[in-house]
Amino acid sequence: MKEIKAIIRPFKLDEIISELHKINGLPGLTISEVKGFGRTKAKGVADSFRDGLYSYVKKIKIELVVADSIVEKVVNKIRETAYTGNPGDGKIFIIDVCDTIRVSTNESGDKAI
Repeated sequence: MKEIKAIIRPFKLDEIISELHKINGLPGLTISEVKGFGRTKAKGVADSFRDGLYSYVKKIKIELVVADSIVEKVVNKIRETAYTGNPGDGKIFIIDVCDTIRVSTNESGDKAI
């Protein structure tokens, strides 16, 4: 199993979700509104944090845990759909998952995702 985290531009979310729904075996996903900055430190929304004023760019984070058999499909769909060719298109992180436990049924492993 792998966890896939993708940081994307907000206006790409609907298109990415539409493409991900086409993948058989996709168990589900979590979406969060996030803010941050990358190497370019692009000017975004000014916000205060711990007595400092910082500039952040609003992004969306998509998180999924998927079976190894569909990791490549999921990553390719996100990468292709998120692409605009400009700096700030986002990042995709792929992380090994040791185990998953579904709380309601106590199932574990691939059955739990």
